[in-house]
Amino acid sequence: MFDAFQPFEWALAHGRTLMLGPKGLLMAIINVTPDSFSDGGIYNEIEAAVMQALRCHDDGAAILDVGGESTRPGAAAVTAAEEQDRVLPVISALAKRTDAIISVDTYRAETARLAVAAGAHIINDVHGLQRDPDLADVAAATGAGLCIMHTGRDREKLADVVGDQYHFLERSLAIATAAGVERSRIVLDPGFGFAKDTDENVTLMARFDELYGFGLPLLAGTSRKRFLGAITGREAHERDAATAATTSLLRMAGAAVFRVHDVAINRDALLVADAMLAAKRQAAARAGKDNRP
Repeated sequence: MFDAFQPFEWALAHGRTLMLGPKGLLMAIINVTPDSFSDGGIYNEIEAAVMQALRCHDDGAAILDVGGESTRPGAAAVTAAEEQDRVLPVISALAKRTDAIISVDTYRAETARLAVAAGAHIINDVHGLQRDPDLADVAAATGAGLCIMHTGRDREKLADVVGDQYHFLERSLAIATAAGVERSRIVLDPGFGFAKDTDENVTLMARFDELYGFGLPLLAGTSRKRFLGAITGREAHERDAATAATTSLLRMAGAAVFRVHDVAINRDALLVADAMLAAKRQAAARAGKDNRP
C-alpha cells in the first residue's frame, strides 16, 4: 500500500520538483475571474492578482494556482482566448517576480501549453483529462506536473463515492499513460464539492485512506466549499475556520497538498497536524526499539 507520508518527488516543468509526503504543502487559489463563488472580481486585474499571489507565497503557499474560468455550478463559460488573456499575463509576471511554483488551473490543452511556456510548472485539470484529452499530450511534452481531478458533473455516477473515484480516475490515468506522462509527475484530487452532496463529501473524507490504492499523492480542495456551509451554517467568506479543520483532518489522513483561499490559517492548521504526525512517528519508533528481542 502507498505510504502517503514517505517522500515522493513530484517532477514539474522547467526542471523544478516538490517533495511531497513528510510535510503538507499549500496551493493558493488565485482566481483571475469576475464570478468565482468566493472571491470573484476581487483579483480580476492583473496587478491585483499578482500582488495577491505574492502575499500568499509570503504567507506560506508553495504553489500559486492561477485560474481564469470559474468552476462554480452555473458559472458563465469563457472562450479560450478570454481565459488566456486573464491567466497568461499573471503567470508571466509571477515567473519574473518569484521562485514559487506556479500552477495553471485549466482543462484546455492550448491554454496549458501557453501557460507552461509563460512559466507555469503544473497543470491542474478539474475535468481529469476527460474534457480535452490533448492536455495529457501537453503535460508529457512539457514535463509539467499534472493534477488530475475527479468530477461527477455531466455523467452518471456510481452509488459508492469511493467506487466512483476509481471508476473515473482510472480512465484519467489511462489517458495520461497513453500520452506518456510519467507517474512521478501526477497528483490526484478527489474533487470535493464537484457534483457531490454533503454526505458524499463527508464520506469521502472519512474514507480518504481508501484512495491510496492509486499509489499516488493526493491533493485536497475543500476550501470554502458548500458542504462546509451546510455543516456550519456559514456563508462562503466565513468558512476558513471550517476549511482549516478539514486541512488538519485530511493531513492526518495523508493528503499531501491543500488548495486553499486563506493561506495563513491553513498554514497554522498544517503546522499543528504535522507536529502531531511527527510525535506519532517518534512514539512508534521508540515503541519499536523497546520491543526488539
